[in-house]
Amino acid sequence: MATHSEFLAALVEALGADRVQVGAAVPPRHHTDWSGTAPVPPLALVLPRSTEEVSVLLRLCHAHRVPVVPQGGLTGLAGAAVPCAGGVALSLDRMNAIEAVDARSATLTVQAGATVQAVQEAALAVGLQFGVDFGARGSAQVGGAVSTNAGGNGVLQYGMVREQVLGLEVVLADGTLLPMLRPMLKNNTGYDLKQWFIGAEGTLGVVTRALLRLRPLPRAKATALVALPDFDAALALLGRLQGRFPGALSAFELMWRDFVEASLRWQTLREPFEAPHPFAALIDVGGQDEAGLRDALEEVLGEAMEAGEAIDAAIAQSQAQAQALWKIREATAELPAHMHPPINFDVSLPQADIGRFAEECRAALSARWPGHATVFFGHIGDGNLHLSTDASTVGGDEAAVEALVYAQVAAFGGSVSAEHGIGLHKKPYLHASRTPAELAAMRAVKQALDPLHLMNPGKVFDL
Repeated sequence: MATHSEFLAALVEALGADRVQVGAAVPPRHHTDWSGTAPVPPLALVLPRSTEEVSVLLRLCHAHRVPVVPQGGLTGLAGAAVPCAGGVALSLDRMNAIEAVDARSATLTVQAGATVQAVQEAALAVGLQFGVDFGARGSAQVGGAVSTNAGGNGVLQYGMVREQVLGLEVVLADGTLLPMLRPMLKNNTGYDLKQWFIGAEGTLGVVTRALLRLRPLPRAKATALVALPDFDAALALLGRLQGRFPGALSAFELMWRDFVEASLRWQTLREPFEAPHPFAALIDVGGQDEAGLRDALEEVLGEAMEAGEAIDAAIAQSQAQAQALWKIREATAELPAHMHPPINFDVSLPQADIGRFAEECRAALSARWPGHATVFFGHIGDGNLHLSTDASTVGGDEAAVEALVYAQVAAFGGSVSAEHGIGLHKKPYLHASRTPAELAAMRAVKQALDPLHLMNPGKVFDL
């Protein structure tokens, strides 16, 4: 306890009392994240305002052997931002400045505590767009999005966060600063060190600033909801759209009937078509002329219907109609209110196998828990499938459901995490997607950059 007292006194002296909250003064929201993991009160919450202060904090933690858990918007679903007892929770809330937006080079420099939505709005203000979007945009922070290599709705067109990052500023466990903010697409000078920290979930260092790549803003966008007979038809339609609109298809969100039914029920929405159908795909495509784009999309969907790839289609004629169609897909925000609680999965699989995986997974769940409530949906264009099971319909046996689903993922050669990371929740199943040699290499990187194992200890894998 004396050691903790000495450390806290040194911390307050170095950073000031307004940067440090201790014990009961730490707000409960910083005890856990959106994953549902049991809260853990940290020794202290530190809220720096600059990279220099982050460096001072990590030097002190290194000297006193105090672990550090970086926290962003706390919207993660894998438990990566849950503090550890006796450790420091490092919040980037106060480091939220959009520092520079350069429309000429299509780049944006931002502190890690800024929200994804703030970046999106700053890009739009200069006629550009940020290529990443997901439901938690208003809360999720850039540092967290980088540290989990977040995906979302724009991956099909622009890739995950990794593809949007030109440079990073990172503070290592001992306080060393890595200033890697270089605005070049091509920089072939040895190891690309910034990549080590993208998707590392704060286990190697703290991301403090990012240099992000922006994209041209399409002058027009068309949105459609398409009814489909089966999964193979969905893949055929996806290929047809990509061939007709190369590089312009920004979303292809596939929803199984169970998801559509739940969404309509939870949100009191009307059935989008005259009759229910096995699948529905939500499509966004960009272009230069709104009327011409809608006409082209209507033509392609007509061809798809003639080929048996589509049964019916509704093309939005206004922004309000587009938002109404997207509301069906964004029912994921309703999961916590209608499942008790939801057991969530985000997995990736070989694209052609996703339909068969969903069928076999559903059959295995039904054999074990007849009457289970599970919904399937995902960003199928990039191989990402989500499924959520209502824990109350499987006797609350979350561990058994996870073991069953991840065994299916392993059998199909997939990944247990497509975009939400590993954190605490998926750590027991990481071996299903990584070989022993790969895990050994990951541990070697961790040992080299964080030899005292102070950065987000216990997350991703055990040492």
